[in-house]
Amino acid sequence: MKYAMRLLCLVPAALLLLLASETKTDYRHSTDFSRYKTYSWMKVEAENSLWTDRIQRYVEAELATKGWQKVSAGGDASVAAVGSTKNQQRLETFYSGFGDGWFWRGLDDGVATTTVEDIPIGSLIVDIFDSGSKTLIWRGSGEKALSGDPKKNQKKLRDIVAEMFKHFPPPAKG
Repeated sequence: MKYAMRLLCLVPAALLLLLASETKTDYRHSTDFSRYKTYSWMKVEAENSLWTDRIQRYVEAELATKGWQKVSAGGDASVAAVGSTKNQQRLETFYSGFGDGWFWRGLDDGVATTTVEDIPIGSLIVDIFDSGSKTLIWRGSGEKALSGDPKKNQKKLRDIVAEMFKHFPPPAKG
């Protein structure tokens, strides 16, 4: 029974972490992405300059695999990326004293302890604009729960960027 109670307590925590790991994309459906071959950076921002370089490097690698070439200025498209972190609270409740087996002895015999934990969540937004019209044509966003290990977080960033660009460029309109 103690195992079942622990499992019941961990399920909400696991669901929170799954919810904190998502990537979305959207685009202007009237855009013909086949006409874009080059891009230039507008800006890359992150709270930590080490992450600025990583964001730029991972986005550039993904765009290169799609056949887009980076130019210093005047690209067909302009790219902007912003990375940030926020804290999301997670409540964990642990129960003790409910007894073993199928029957609980009741709330008077048990103690419920709830703790609040701040989970750092890393977020990234990548926007691609048509350079001529300055119109937003594509947006990718993603966020993931971060750990205390910078190498793991770097892999999470790489995974988010790869997931964002998985179906890029969007299919040509039919």
